[in-house]
Amino acid sequence: MDNSVLGLFIVLAVIAFVWLLPILSILFSRKTTGGEKLAWILAVLFISWFAWIFYLLLAPIKKK
Repeated sequence: MDNSVLGLFIVLAVIAFVWLLPILSILFSRKTTGGEKLAWILAVLFISWFAWIFYLLLAPIKKK
């Protein structure tokens, strides 16, 4: 492999990890369960990082 191809692969891997970080954080969190967790994941997919920030600040919506 050429160094430039390897460098590009590393950059793309880091970008993919950063993009998946909020989703993985919500998936493995114990703050929410079930439908609420699915709603937060969909919000992160469609609204991006703003939804993840709101998740960190507001989740869970309903107190148990």
